[in-house]
Amino acid sequence: MLLIKNATAVQFQPASVTEGVDILVDGNKIAQVGKGIDPKQATKVIDAAGRVVMPGIVCSHNHFYSGLSRGVMADIKPCPDFVSTLKNLWWRLDRGIDEEILYYSGLICSLEAIKSGSTAVIDHHASPAFIKGSLNTLRKGFMKAGLRGMTCFETTDRNFGMKELEDGVQENIDFANLIDSAKATADEPYLVEAHIGAHAPFTVPNDGLGLLADAVKETGRGLHIHVAEDKYDSTWSRHHYGQELLQRLDSFGLLNEKSLIAHGTYLTDADIELLNHRDGFLVHNPRSNMNNNVGYNTQLDKFKNVALGTDGIGSDMLEEMKFAFFKHRDAGGPLWPDSFLNFLNNGNRLLERNFGGQFGRLEPGYQADLVIHDYISPTPFIGDNLPGHLAFGMGSNGVRTVVVDGAVVYEDREFPFDIEGIYAEARTAATRLWKNMDNLD
Repeated sequence: MLLIKNATAVQFQPASVTEGVDILVDGNKIAQVGKGIDPKQATKVIDAAGRVVMPGIVCSHNHFYSGLSRGVMADIKPCPDFVSTLKNLWWRLDRGIDEEILYYSGLICSLEAIKSGSTAVIDHHASPAFIKGSLNTLRKGFMKAGLRGMTCFETTDRNFGMKELEDGVQENIDFANLIDSAKATADEPYLVEAHIGAHAPFTVPNDGLGLLADAVKETGRGLHIHVAEDKYDSTWSRHHYGQELLQRLDSFGLLNEKSLIAHGTYLTDADIELLNHRDGFLVHNPRSNMNNNVGYNTQLDKFKNVALGTDGIGSDMLEEMKFAFFKHRDAGGPLWPDSFLNFLNNGNRLLERNFGGQFGRLEPGYQADLVIHDYISPTPFIGDNLPGHLAFGMGSNGVRTVVVDGAVVYEDREFPFDIEGIYAEARTAATRLWKNMDNLD
């Protein structure tokens, strides 16, 4: 058992701050929360010394395949719009990925997610030259770091036609089956789950949507897809299919409570109503939208379920929440920090829908995904102003210790294994990836 003593316990929803709390973890769940818990029953005791202890934070949309793109040095043609950015940068990068490159990219992203205080990441993967087995390669990185998460393959026909699309769907099915087999044997912690992935409606023809629908039905998983990130996606759907984006997906039975729609910047009111009716999730990625100059989602207050992601710009969700709020204010939006704290917390609802169990609270029976943070407030720190402290004060530089599934995976800013060699291997892999990009036709 793990006992965290003398914590300032922080809950996100409803917001609360309670000092002098002990938290006892038994296995992978919280067993007891209170004051004066007997330390003799614990095999490990961490004295929080008044530090903040909060539920794990979830990055609800990410791309771990892009982990070695930082400072990329490759021959990238000018990118005057979103589609050219995809073609000249990201679709060349993902074609240059092989198994070793992917392993180090995923592992580095997993380590850096933990360091930033994220205990779970929902990933969306692409590597057209390495499809079969790619998701299990990512899973190995998650497991090595001790990070909880989900992943899926970004099904598309954009490079090699229907064969590529069929292989992508099959990789999603195979990975979901692998997860089911691993759960059945219970030989290792249940840390990684599966979505059924697709790139975006404009690179998936109707035959592909039919295959994805079959995969969703066969595996019991939900669809994870980019939608309306740019106006191009919406225009394409109307021109080629005479349907709005989510109307088209729904006609194949692809929208349900496990559906994860990334971006949704240009969804119509009818599509938003449809997503709300199906109880699906929108994941808002403000920094990525700003970086790609695709515009701002002014409709956040219309969605029933909103979570936050990074779309590949790291996994620092405390920073993402700040950007989400400040950009919203800059755009004249009506929401305040409490709404964005709710969005941040909603990643735990996504985990509950896919892993089962209970996430995101410091209460008995909830999963023991926890973050110990060094935040010292110069002003009163209470539930009523917690959203303001997160928006204007707390940052990932305060993350001290991280617990995932009851295991201490990062303690006093150190991992339980050497990471210098991992980073050295990653730099070598990154150099090779950049060369691969330049060697593509």
